Amino acid sequence: MQLDEATRNVLAMPDIGLDQLIRGIEKESLRVRPDGSLSQQPHPRALGSALTHRAITTDFSEAQLELITGIHPSPEGVLKELSDIHVFVLKNMGEELIWPNSMPCILAADQEKIPLGQYGSSNIAQAKTVYRRGLGNRYGRLMQTISGIHYNFSIPDVLWEALGKTTQDSRTEAYFGLIRNFRRWSWLLLYLFGAAPAVCRSFVLGTDHKLEPFSEGTYYLPHATSLRMGRLGYQSEAQSALDISYNSVADYSRSMRIGLTESYPDYSAIVPAEDGEYPQLNDAVLQIENEFYGTIRPKRTTRSGERPLSALNERGVEYVEVRCVDLNPFEPLGINAEQIRFMDTFLVLCLLADSPADSAESRASLGRNQTRVVERGREPGLQLEAGSGLIGLADWGYKLLDACAPIATALDQANGDSTHRYRDSLEQQRDKLARPQLTPSAKVIAAMAMQGSFFKHTMDQAEQVKEQLAGTPIADTILRELEQESAASLLRQAEIEKADTQPFSEFLEEYLALP
Repeated sequence: MQLDEATRNVLAMPDIGLDQLIRGIEKESLRVRPDGSLSQQPHPRALGSALTHRAITTDFSEAQLELITGIHPSPEGVLKELSDIHVFVLKNMGEELIWPNSMPCILAADQEKIPLGQYGSSNIAQAKTVYRRGLGNRYGRLMQTISGIHYNFSIPDVLWEALGKTTQDSRTEAYFGLIRNFRRWSWLLLYLFGAAPAVCRSFVLGTDHKLEPFSEGTYYLPHATSLRMGRLGYQSEAQSALDISYNSVADYSRSMRIGLTESYPDYSAIVPAEDGEYPQLNDAVLQIENEFYGTIRPKRTTRSGERPLSALNERGVEYVEVRCVDLNPFEPLGINAEQIRFMDTFLVLCLLADSPADSAESRASLGRNQTRVVERGREPGLQLEAGSGLIGLADWGYKLLDACAPIATALDQANGDSTHRYRDSLEQQRDKLARPQLTPSAKVIAAMAMQGSFFKHTMDQAEQVKEQLAGTPIADTILRELEQESAASLLRQAEIEKADTQPFSEFLEEYLALP
């Protein structure tokens, strides 16, 4: 994982674009009532159309907000936009709160009371709801209420050129190298930033969850980091049979295509409702590409009606989407600049370090490492599987942070930062390896011990977040822009609905077709 001499020489060059790294954030959070139970109210009309709003939509549930920033060349820029969107949302949510933990809490025993996202009457709107109905039928609606942060990251042209990547094919190949390294090492992010070591009883009621009781209404694992990334979260028997290769865009597309086209017996047994309501988009292992649960995805902006896999094949990778980031309940926005700076550093390491091809064996090994860190990440002496055998988590973590050091230095220099914020962020991660009690997951457990339960701790944080954001200034111009976007999004939805003439069955056949 050490950088070779040629790469170090590139890092030492001036003006190679390290100050132009591009990032954006998509943040999911549940809307809850003042008593902490899941909201049953529709998406607030003042927030516009969940189908067409550029910054505010919903994820699985009607009560699951998804806030989307544009792209920014600085951590401060992306956080400022995320803050503005939060403030606007809270101004239009009435008495409801934003749940600040990735794991939900008071949920109805009847999963049908978890409302699916609704997007209007157009064909694309219906398809989005049917997709969510399919997720609920396949994995249960409880699991789909888990929330997180997606961190979108791309490399600027000037840095590509400094690295000698002058064609889209060479850049796509380099992005897949980044992805392979990220998957090998992303356990480190789960340790450093995982903030979901516990769950409410309502989330695991009637399941063989293998968690330990913490207090009345709370279950946990003493050394867990991010339960959402383990057996209780984004894992399934059907998807575990998919062996997705990241060795090239061709290999990735080939293995993904199997999941998108092969029927799965359990899913083919799901029958339509008596009223003919579609129970899912199809009976394949994956209804569409977004159903595949990975820690990171290769992405390309799609054109109207275009499938993500087609876009990747035709135009290559444009950016990567990091999907293993928990909401930090101690941060009003769920993430802060220190974390963003380390993630930038880590992703550049994944790009620059040698990235051997993956294999079925190596993919299985990294899956076992992820499970170990999810469930036992802060356990003293925990060992992980490396290519040459077992290695202590802390030992491997320090090696990765050592490899990050010259990158953090180069990032500070490129940004003209005399306060060394990238290097400071790196040192904060070293401290977490030395003292596991500094990790967010350990802090959540400590807070639960003080306040009595996961619910009490998270409700307290939710109220603090609302108070903090209520006092956060937002420029009048930004407020007006968001109000105008909300109104315009409703008009765009109406226009889409008015233009729809195709029967839904025909639309769906075309929508799901893979070239």
